Amino acid sequence: MGSTLLFKGRICLKPFYHRGSFFTLNSSIFKSSHLPLSARSLCTRGPFPKPGARHTDRSSDTQGGVNKSTFQNREEDFGDGARRGKSSTVRQKPSFPKSVFAAGTAKRTAEIQKRKAALFFQEEEQHGGRTASLQPPDRPLSAAEWRDLKESRGNAPRFDIRMMVQLFTTAAELNIAKSLLTFVATETGTLSYELLLRYLTLCVRGGHDAEAFDVYEIMQGNFPALDTGASCLFIQSFSRTERWREAISILEEIKKVCTPSSSNYGEIVTAAMLNGDTTTAWALYDEIIEKGRTPHQETWEALFKAAGKIKQEEAMSASEHQERLLGILLYMRDNQIYPQHGLTSTINAWFERLSGQKWTGSLTSATPKGVCRCCGSQLESIKLTDEEYQQLKDRVMADIIQGRDVFEKTTPEELERFKAFVKKRPAFDVVVDGLNIAYRTNDTTRLSETLLAVVSELERQGLTVLVLGRKHMLRASRSWDRNNMMLIQKKAHCFFTENISEDDPFMLYATLHSGNHCRFVSRDMMRDHKACLPDGATRRLFFKWQRGHQLVVDEFATAGKRVRFQSIPTYDTIVQTSADSWHVPYDDTEDRGTCEVPQKWLCLTTKH
Repeated sequence: MGSTLLFKGRICLKPFYHRGSFFTLNSSIFKSSHLPLSARSLCTRGPFPKPGARHTDRSSDTQGGVNKSTFQNREEDFGDGARRGKSSTVRQKPSFPKSVFAAGTAKRTAEIQKRKAALFFQEEEQHGGRTASLQPPDRPLSAAEWRDLKESRGNAPRFDIRMMVQLFTTAAELNIAKSLLTFVATETGTLSYELLLRYLTLCVRGGHDAEAFDVYEIMQGNFPALDTGASCLFIQSFSRTERWREAISILEEIKKVCTPSSSNYGEIVTAAMLNGDTTTAWALYDEIIEKGRTPHQETWEALFKAAGKIKQEEAMSASEHQERLLGILLYMRDNQIYPQHGLTSTINAWFERLSGQKWTGSLTSATPKGVCRCCGSQLESIKLTDEEYQQLKDRVMADIIQGRDVFEKTTPEELERFKAFVKKRPAFDVVVDGLNIAYRTNDTTRLSETLLAVVSELERQGLTVLVLGRKHMLRASRSWDRNNMMLIQKKAHCFFTENISEDDPFMLYATLHSGNHCRFVSRDMMRDHKACLPDGATRRLFFKWQRGHQLVVDEFATAGKRVRFQSIPTYDTIVQTSADSWHVPYDDTEDRGTCEVPQKWLCLTTKH
């Protein structure tokens, strides 16, 4: 596509006042670009962006997929061996693929990603009607043709903005958008900041970087400041061209207003690596970590891919670069981050091409006992160490059990009464969330029957059981049969809270107070309680404890039928390493929830 002259000659235009400065548009030439389609488009939400407005980082990650493995059903040992002479087991189904923590268990939310396609343009429906009512032309129009089109739409307010939105959402040709700019400049004598920003987004998404550079010159010369949304777009555009170093200056301007996003940093890191400037790349990467941001998977992929292209004159040696990359894997371990399939393949390729080392990588899975199916190594245990357990117990007691929020659902007197109750009982093996388990049935007339079936199964195995319920469960009704409730109280210790009380804090207290062997039965994912914990490390420790201690009834429990529980994994799902191996759990699905863990592993082994 050749260059298109936007305005021929110098046009006398009326001035446009924007935030304290007048903007008079002179003649400009917008050149076309042949760069590939942008992988991600950053933008500022809102009908009219303000300089300094905070940018929200939104990214959509694509993942490769591999088929899931299935495992044979088997019973897993309950607890930590024969405690106090008990050798009973809880009948469990395999933790994979049906574990409540297994990736893909949560309901799929793929449609949410599709709704993001329009990015920040959805608010246009609030300004003069739906944008869909304005059908964009399929070719560039003259000013007269645009005028006729506008009049045919009743001179709709914000016609230019809404039409540019449609051109963006329909991925129209850039020349059509240019002709719209020409019409607006001719009609009004100016181009507003908002319209230029919309046009800029279209340019960046389409890979038209030359045009984005022209917009940059116009906006720099006519507006006192750029908002962070525009700055983010310019960083994206500059970073994929030979002018990538100019993106660093734009990044510095963003720092004066707010902390740049991981995308802002990552795009420049990628550019620096592709251009052989590892010193700049790692310096910016360190800033991402120092600012408390989580690097994007694309940033890590760029660092691993460019590892073999380090120039001899670079200050950082290949061995130093190798240590930095291994540090990324350790960062993933410490923060329980899982690489996606594409990044996993890049990590594997990097290991296999390391000079003087013979690494072999394979995509595999683990047995229910935590043995790598590829190399036969035993993966790290899910069991918390004594130090980790005490640390978690202290934090849960302080931030969840005794936190200020707990008394919104109970009283200090009731909590103290429960503590005294627990203190007088032997350590429990299992704590049951009575209401949560009772409602595993769809038949509300069989709530007590369902709970009795679960308690009976645990009691049959010789376990010391605590059932937590609410006082209304003791009142005879169709849902709560009096005989069933009496049997439950004979088979287990029971504590019934006030009807307004929340069960979870009591359940967590009893489970943690009983010791590291004690487990709890519930389908509640404890998201709210985990969020109460003060830092990421403690929240990850809670999640590890939860996965190793939470029993979930696999199917509806009914009287006369053996109750089965989903099995609890014996190993932890984090990046692991030894002297001659790395095991990296990776995402192979697009519907893994935040309370789920991957089922696939990259096994890397070497022979010395």
